[in-house]
Amino acid sequence: MKRHNRRSRFDTSLTGAVAAALTVGSCGVGGGSGIGPTATGDGPSTARSVTADAAAWQKWGLTPLPAPPEAPADKPVRLFATGSVPVFAGMPTTRKVVFITIDDGTEKDPKFIEMMRDLKIPITMFLMNDAIKSDYEYFKPLQAMGNHIQNHTLHHPAMNTIPLTRQREEVCGDQNVLAKQYGTAPLLFRPPYGTYDKNTKVAVSECGPRAIICWRESMQITDMRYQGADKKLHPGDIILAHFRGPKELNGTTMTKMFGNLLQRIHEQGFAVARLEDYIQQPAG
Repeated sequence: MKRHNRRSRFDTSLTGAVAAALTVGSCGVGGGSGIGPTATGDGPSTARSVTADAAAWQKWGLTPLPAPPEAPADKPVRLFATGSVPVFAGMPTTRKVVFITIDDGTEKDPKFIEMMRDLKIPITMFLMNDAIKSDYEYFKPLQAMGNHIQNHTLHHPAMNTIPLTRQREEVCGDQNVLAKQYGTAPLLFRPPYGTYDKNTKVAVSECGPRAIICWRESMQITDMRYQGADKKLHPGDIILAHFRGPKELNGTTMTKMFGNLLQRIHEQGFAVARLEDYIQQPAG
């Protein structure tokens, strides 16, 4: 079986048949039909400097990020139990926060779990069964820290290149595996390579997730790739990273890559909030 991690490390750079198949939607510039990140309604940020865990940050050679504001009591994104699923690349907030999402699950570095325990940075994991089935247990300590596990298909196909029946198998299959292994059915879905079509929305809706999540920046090794022309973070942006290690990162470890990501966020004065804290679960 062809391993998904042999593809280019830049998931936002699609070539060949995949690029030619972008007929309906993608998570590139202009992709994502959800509420934009500059919507208001949650008041000014109350972020403050983190001081209590300064030693932990120093251990990893990093400067503490600002603390995120309290999670909004009135969550700005409301999902519905039925109907078409929306697409989001950012959360509607004026607060200077961004959201980190990590895909696939190929790299299972124990040092990353240690790093997350020390720094307490919230992440959302979009896990793909082919990548995690060798060690489902690895992700449970990360989940126990309050980090949510979401759907990323069984085998990582470009969704808009396969028929509805196969798309349904990919989404429902991963939904069932993740619910069994981690005790909670995923609420969110991320399409591999960021490509989707109308059939993807049907499959996602039928299989259980209630929104498709895209991104506005993707972390490479030392820096982010931005979709916006100004090459800057904005309030509510969703950032894409991957569980990858030295084989995929030109010798760079998962912890070093993640540390580089936190440095880029710090340089722009942002805090990291938990994505699910801004999303209201559908009633029922």
